[in-house]
Amino acid sequence: MLNDSGGRVRLLFKDRPLAMHPRARAAHEAARCAGAQGRYWEYHDRLFAGQPAFRAEDLLAYAAALGLDRAAFARCVQERRFGPEVEADVAEAVALGVFGTPTLFVNGRRVEGLVPVAELRSMIADALKAPR
Repeated sequence: MLNDSGGRVRLLFKDRPLAMHPRARAAHEAARCAGAQGRYWEYHDRLFAGQPAFRAEDLLAYAAALGLDRAAFARCVQERRFGPEVEADVAEAVALGVFGTPTLFVNGRRVEGLVPVAELRSMIADALKAPR
Protein backbone atom coordinates (compact mmCIF):
# COMPACT_ATOMS: atom_id res chain seq x y z
CA MET A 1 0.00 0.00 0.00
CA LEU A 2 1.11 3.51 -0.75
CA ASN A 3 -0.35 6.14 1.52
CA ASP A 4 -0.21 9.67 0.13
CA SER A 5 -2.13 12.78 1.24
CA GLY A 6 -4.46 10.67 3.34
CA GLY A 7 -5.51 8.56 0.34
CA ARG A 8 -4.66 5.00 -0.42
CA VAL A 9 -3.49 3.43 -3.64
CA ARG A 10 -3.18 -0.32 -3.94
CA LEU A 11 -0.16 -1.37 -5.97
CA LEU A 12 -0.06 -4.87 -7.42
CA PHE A 13 2.42 -6.48 -9.72
CA LYS A 14 1.24 -9.39 -11.83
CA ASP A 15 3.18 -11.80 -14.00
CA ARG A 16 2.43 -11.67 -17.73
CA PRO A 17 5.00 -13.74 -19.61
CA LEU A 18 4.35 -13.32 -23.32
CA ALA A 19 4.21 -16.42 -25.53
CA MET A 20 6.49 -14.75 -28.08
CA HIS A 21 9.30 -15.07 -25.51
CA PRO A 22 9.64 -18.86 -25.07
CA ARG A 23 11.69 -18.72 -21.86
CA ALA A 24 9.75 -15.89 -20.21
CA ARG A 25 7.46 -18.15 -18.17
CA ALA A 26 10.45 -19.91 -16.58
CA ALA A 27 11.96 -16.51 -15.78
CA HIS A 28 8.74 -15.35 -14.11
CA GLU A 29 8.58 -18.53 -12.06
CA ALA A 30 12.25 -18.15 -11.11
CA ALA A 31 11.59 -14.60 -9.90
CA ARG A 32 8.87 -15.99 -7.65
CA CYS A 33 11.38 -18.56 -6.34
CA ALA A 34 13.76 -15.70 -5.53
CA GLY A 35 10.84 -13.96 -3.84
CA ALA A 36 10.39 -16.99 -1.60
CA GLN A 37 13.86 -16.11 -0.31
CA GLY A 38 12.97 -12.42 0.05
CA ARG A 39 14.79 -11.22 -3.07
CA TYR A 40 12.06 -10.90 -5.74
CA TRP A 41 12.80 -7.34 -6.88
CA GLU A 42 16.57 -7.78 -7.00
CA TYR A 43 16.09 -10.93 -9.09
CA HIS A 44 13.49 -9.19 -11.26
CA ASP A 45 16.01 -6.42 -11.98
CA ARG A 46 18.68 -9.00 -12.91
CA LEU A 47 16.25 -10.60 -15.36
CA PHE A 48 15.59 -7.29 -17.05
CA ALA A 49 19.30 -6.50 -17.26
CA GLY A 50 20.13 -9.96 -18.60
CA GLN A 51 17.29 -10.53 -21.04
CA PRO A 52 16.90 -12.56 -23.13
CA ALA A 53 19.36 -14.84 -21.27
CA PHE A 54 16.74 -16.99 -19.51
CA ARG A 55 18.17 -20.49 -19.95
CA ALA A 56 18.13 -22.66 -16.83
CA GLU A 57 21.84 -22.01 -16.22
CA ASP A 58 21.29 -18.25 -16.56
CA LEU A 59 18.47 -18.30 -14.02
CA LEU A 60 20.68 -20.23 -11.58
CA ALA A 61 23.60 -17.85 -12.15
CA TYR A 62 21.39 -14.84 -11.32
CA ALA A 63 20.33 -16.54 -8.10
CA ALA A 64 23.93 -17.32 -7.19
CA ALA A 65 24.98 -13.72 -7.88
CA LEU A 66 22.36 -12.58 -5.38
CA GLY A 67 23.56 -15.05 -2.77
CA LEU A 68 20.37 -17.10 -2.76
CA ASP A 69 20.34 -20.63 -1.37
CA ARG A 70 21.26 -22.35 -4.63
CA ALA A 71 19.85 -25.79 -3.79
CA ALA A 72 16.52 -24.40 -2.57
CA PHE A 73 16.26 -22.09 -5.58
CA ALA A 74 17.11 -24.87 -8.06
CA ARG A 75 14.56 -27.19 -6.44
CA CYS A 76 11.89 -24.47 -6.57
CA VAL A 77 12.55 -23.79 -10.26
CA GLN A 78 12.77 -27.47 -11.20
CA GLU A 79 9.50 -28.28 -9.39
CA ARG A 80 7.85 -25.26 -11.03
CA ARG A 81 6.57 -24.44 -7.56
CA PHE A 82 5.10 -21.10 -8.66
CA GLY A 83 3.80 -22.30 -12.02
CA PRO A 84 0.15 -22.25 -10.87
CA GLU A 85 0.45 -18.68 -9.55
CA VAL A 86 2.04 -17.43 -12.77
CA GLU A 87 -0.63 -19.24 -14.78
CA ALA A 88 -3.37 -17.62 -12.65
CA ASP A 89 -1.87 -14.19 -13.41
CA VAL A 90 -1.81 -15.01 -17.13
CA ALA A 91 -5.45 -16.14 -17.04
CA GLU A 92 -6.45 -12.94 -15.23
CA ALA A 93 -4.56 -10.83 -17.77
CA VAL A 94 -6.25 -12.58 -20.69
CA ALA A 95 -9.65 -12.09 -19.04
CA LEU A 96 -8.88 -8.36 -18.72
CA GLY A 97 -7.66 -8.14 -22.32
CA VAL A 98 -4.03 -7.53 -21.36
CA PHE A 99 -1.89 -8.88 -24.18
CA GLY A 100 1.16 -6.62 -23.91
CA THR A 101 3.47 -5.25 -21.29
CA PRO A 102 3.58 -2.93 -19.60
CA THR A 103 -0.12 -2.48 -18.97
CA LEU A 104 -1.23 -0.62 -15.87
CA PHE A 105 -4.61 0.05 -14.36
CA VAL A 106 -4.93 3.25 -12.36
CA ASN A 107 -8.30 3.45 -10.65
CA GLY A 108 -9.75 1.22 -13.36
CA ARG A 109 -8.23 3.24 -16.21
CA ARG A 110 -6.13 1.14 -18.58
CA VAL A 111 -2.68 2.56 -19.36
CA GLU A 112 -0.73 0.66 -22.01
CA GLY A 113 2.90 1.02 -22.96
CA LEU A 114 5.56 3.25 -21.51
CA VAL A 115 4.19 6.34 -19.79
CA PRO A 116 6.30 9.30 -18.68
CA VAL A 117 6.76 9.34 -14.91
CA ALA A 118 5.16 12.80 -14.61
CA GLU A 119 2.03 11.55 -16.38
CA LEU A 120 1.83 8.48 -14.17
CA ARG A 121 2.25 10.62 -11.04
CA SER A 122 -0.57 12.86 -12.25
CA MET A 123 -2.86 9.85 -12.79
CA ILE A 124 -2.10 8.56 -9.30
CA ALA A 125 -2.67 12.00 -7.78
CA ASP A 126 -6.05 12.18 -9.54
CA ALA A 127 -6.92 8.70 -8.29
CA LEU A 128 -6.08 9.75 -4.74
CA LYS A 129 -8.42 12.76 -5.04
CA ALA A 130 -11.31 10.74 -6.51
CA PRO A 131 -14.29 10.09 -4.24
CA ARG A 132 -14.51 6.62 -2.84
